[in-house]
Order: sequence, then structure tokens, then C-alpha cells
Amino acid sequence: MVTSNNTRLFSILLAAALLLMIPFIAMQFTDEVKWTAFGFIVAGGLLFGTGLLCELVLRKVKKFEHRIILCLALLAALVLIWLELAVGIFGTPFGGS
Repeated sequence: MVTSNNTRLFSILLAAALLLMIPFIAMQFTDEVKWTAFGFIVAGGLLFGTGLLCELVLRKVKKFEHRIILCLALLAALVLIWLELAVGIFGTPFGGS
């Protein structure tokens, strides 16, 4: 029997996989999207890692407000890291520009 926690975990992982399918499908139709295998590995690690950390927060943190704040902080960190890797908004050596 699948519990709601396992269903939620499966949904999070499925959402991450579906998000990774967007650039993969786009690469089949246009030359504007050029991801390497390493790009998919890094993006997958970021998406799956963030999803798993949000799941951990949802399972371990009891207070609803704290859950929301922590998950939003995790999502903000994901967006900032993704932007830095994509276009180098902070100018670090890891920037994509």
C-alpha cells in the first residue's frame, strides 16, 4: 500500500523528471537549446536534490509556517543557483555567460 508521503515523494520526483524533459524535447526541434549530458546531470541533481530536501522538510518539520518558509528558501536557492549556472548573474567562475 502506498502512503500519502510516498505518493508525494513520487510526485516530486516525477515533476523533476518532467521538467528535465522540456529542454530535451526542445533540443529535438531547435538549435537554440543546446544542453550537454553534463548539463542534464547538473540540472537533474539540482531538481531532484531540491525536491528531496523539500520532502524532508515536509516530513520532519511540524509547524506549517516553518514548512512554508523552509521550502520557499530551498526554492529560492534553487532559482539563484540555476540562474548563476545559466547566465552568471553573480559573476562567479561557475557562471554560464
